[in-house]
Amino acid sequence: MSIALAQQRAGPDRDANVTRTLAVMTEAKARGAELIVFPELAVDRFFPQQRNGGEDLPAEPIPGPTTEAVAAEARRLGLVTVFNLYELEPHTGRRFDSSPVFDADGSLLGVTRMIHITDYACFHEQDYYHPGDRGAPVYRTACGIVGVAICYDRHYPEYMRALGVAGAEVVVIPQAGSVGEWPEGLYEAEVRTAAFQNGYYAALCNRVGKEDRLTFAGESFVVDPEGSVIARAGTDEELLVVDLDLDRVAGSHARRLFWRDRRPELYRDWI
Repeated sequence: MSIALAQQRAGPDRDANVTRTLAVMTEAKARGAELIVFPELAVDRFFPQQRNGGEDLPAEPIPGPTTEAVAAEARRLGLVTVFNLYELEPHTGRRFDSSPVFDADGSLLGVTRMIHITDYACFHEQDYYHPGDRGAPVYRTACGIVGVAICYDRHYPEYMRALGVAGAEVVVIPQAGSVGEWPEGLYEAEVRTAAFQNGYYAALCNRVGKEDRLTFAGESFVVDPEGSVIARAGTDEELLVVDLDLDRVAGSHARRLFWRDRRPELYRDWI
């Protein structure tokens, strides 16, 4: 599988952001990618920096105008696509941080909703998002079995394990991570650990650029099933394209040893 991480910024013109997103999909396909991943809130400014400013933010249903455009481009290009946007559930009015997953034919395979919702300075996400209610699904795409851990969910080892148990070969992480948000190297270390413990590839796609009170860090990266970083982007806009050997998943330490010796019947009540 060849995966592309679309490390990008979001300007104030949302329509222009959508147009640029579709162009990046075309570039990814031209460079041989079979799967493309976008950062958290791919075509919007990162509004959780502020306390809730009202109901005029660009939440939309899935399917909706933006996801229909992305699905059409995925279908035209034959490109599996993991997107992220602010989802509105029309019949309840609830809103979610959501990643729709489109197969290479443009069909919507499902929507992952972020489960764990935080609140701290510049990340007032509880003002905007309801907790996700769809568990930790994986998607059998045209190029492999893909799980999604949206930003904050990556901190929870039980969530990352659930994706592995469900069969994920690749876990993608749409993120909005800022400069200096965590101690140096810490969030990379936990992604590397999750990949090693679960025997899958992990690919974190971050946003970049200065917005209001935050500067987003970029430095998207891909980790192999043994926990080694095999590719990393810089701190500006970049399309990082990486080849993955999915045969390495079955041969990983986790799949050959750790999982073989698990005893889940003894620790179901521990979480």
